[in-house]
Amino acid sequence: MLSVSRAVALLLASFIGITYAVHTVEVHGQDFVDTVTNKRLTIIGVDYQPGGQSGYNPGAGEDPLSNGTVCLRDAAMLQSLGVNTIRVYNIDPSVNHDECASIFNAVGIYMILDVNSPLAGESIDRSNPSGSYTTDYLTRIFGVVEAFKGYPNTLAFFAANEVMNDVPTSQDNPPYIRAVQRDLKNYIAKHSTRTIPVGYSAADVREILQDTWEYLQCAINGTTDESRSDFFGLNSYSWCGSTATYQTSGYDVLTAMFQNSTIPVFFSEYGCNKPEGTPRVFNEVAALYGSEMTALSGGLVYEYSQEPDDFGLVVINDNATVSLLKDYDNLQAQYNKLNITLIESANSTAATLTPPACSTDLIDNSGFSKNFSIPSPPDGATDLINNGIKNPNNGKLVQVTATAVPMAVYASNGHQIQNLAIKPLPNDESNTPGGESTSANATSTASPSASPTKKGAAGKNYSVATGSLLMIALTALLML
Repeated sequence: MLSVSRAVALLLASFIGITYAVHTVEVHGQDFVDTVTNKRLTIIGVDYQPGGQSGYNPGAGEDPLSNGTVCLRDAAMLQSLGVNTIRVYNIDPSVNHDECASIFNAVGIYMILDVNSPLAGESIDRSNPSGSYTTDYLTRIFGVVEAFKGYPNTLAFFAANEVMNDVPTSQDNPPYIRAVQRDLKNYIAKHSTRTIPVGYSAADVREILQDTWEYLQCAINGTTDESRSDFFGLNSYSWCGSTATYQTSGYDVLTAMFQNSTIPVFFSEYGCNKPEGTPRVFNEVAALYGSEMTALSGGLVYEYSQEPDDFGLVVINDNATVSLLKDYDNLQAQYNKLNITLIESANSTAATLTPPACSTDLIDNSGFSKNFSIPSPPDGATDLINNGIKNPNNGKLVQVTATAVPMAVYASNGHQIQNLAIKPLPNDESNTPGGESTSANATSTASPSASPTKKGAAGKNYSVATGSLLMIALTALLML
């Protein structure tokens, strides 16, 4: 239970301009670690890409972190869910993300950003890695670094996602993945005041999975080099259905594979919706965050919003209101059972493991690359790395002055959730599951098809509530 002083502090923080910052995070061996508290950060996360690929529209200045009102709505739901991290796939580096990043920061939620997008020239083409590794491409991804390096809740960057998805694509692509990682890390070292981890998100293709991890975590010439991954993400959907177990899902095999990893490993996507369809029960959460899988650093559930592939936790309605799905309730219930003390405890061997020297002996599949000669940066890229890109868009935290969600949100039972707002956290905390049962607490009988709340009415109600709560808070302070 919160102390009175803590509760009042949280309440007051809700109505004062918020510039609180989560602590930055570094990689220490097998763990992500808070740079101030030295506690382990295990990822309790959700993949966040409202609108799917169509939500990324650089011509219109739109991406998932460009609309502060939308981010306020979703941050409230993600905070209630209990997550501490989101992954955002498609980012426009020229757009202002200050409001969204600051909102997620205020509620203790970190961001892992993909530097690539599905548009031509904005990723490494798995069918033509050498031709797509260009100075223009690097300019684009360095722009993402510039846009997000100033936010303390920027946890990490994905240099690539599923560039290898079968044996043939594992022949030519691995050196280019390491080249992009090297370039990003060198750029960060030159132009950021702190280290920001860079890694890879892999497809769960068992023929090449271990070779991919071994190739990316090893150190060339026996020394740590900038092309080496800082972490390894795995898009894994092997736990399927309510009867799956630690053994039948192959989680035991994954745990054994990554037990002695010298870098953090986590699920960058998980949450199979086959064969039973939805709602998903998410009983894999207990295994992923349990004592048998402490070698892994958690995971990100795919995904926040309902898209055509039917993996959503919520439905975003045409009028910007949101309806929770039963998947949201089930995941929230699973998160509420987690042992946070266990999750925050560092692995005893996490910082003592030495990276293996890169060697052809590490690679088992004959079709996988054994080439550890990493391509040099393309013409002009070295100048970019040393001197920076022109006219960078540098993001920075701003005050979060609004906390109340202005549009309606409906629980899975169809009832409207009342008084929905973000709850800014103190300066030293990331978000954790709080025991909430969001849908069970919704009591209004408003229909999900109702029109969104009018802006004027919402503002009036918020100001009245603000005055009343401030009086309560000040009275409580005087009584301490």
